[in-house]
Amino acid sequence: MNVLRQRYKENPQCFRSERMCFLDHNFTQSWREQYLFFKASSSDHNGLGKMLPSGAASLYDGSMPSFCQSNKKWGEDIDDIYAPLNLDNKHWVAIWISIPKRHIVVWDSIPSTTIPERWDEIMEPFLEMVPYLIVECGDQMHGLERYTYERLLKDVPTATMVIVACTLQSTLNVMLLGSPLALKTLLGPMRRL
Repeated sequence: MNVLRQRYKENPQCFRSERMCFLDHNFTQSWREQYLFFKASSSDHNGLGKMLPSGAASLYDGSMPSFCQSNKKWGEDIDDIYAPLNLDNKHWVAIWISIPKRHIVVWDSIPSTTIPERWDEIMEPFLEMVPYLIVECGDQMHGLERYTYERLLKDVPTATMVIVACTLQSTLNVMLLGSPLALKTLLGPMRRL
């Protein structure tokens, strides 16, 4: 993700939009780990004031990571957030959070790795905390309504465990660069590994 962040910072015109940001696995991991604290914390009469994960406000305003600050705010300057998500230290998926659509898309290259019934639980921290963070940090008009999500199972190339990281990185590259290449075409050579 750091390579994509740096590439985007230096050449945003090469990507499909200048209104996106990249977060690493620390974002998704810490938000999943700290969700129960968020859920258990009390809110004020406006529904705000809950305990957000450490560093959440710095992600929102683009001041983190320090080596590649964008200083762009979610919902104001950023429409799309891309991040990898690790599941039980066994499997990686890519997520795309669309702020204007209030929707999250999950790309899973090995759908059989996870139990479909667990996906609501896996995604709940992001469905709840992303809109909350945007309202808490600035945009009261965004609303606290929960986001929706979908898990794409078609047109996502499958991968063997050896090339999952390559598949994830290639999937993100195609999504972010807006390449007209089909993912299957792009990943064809890697299937021989």
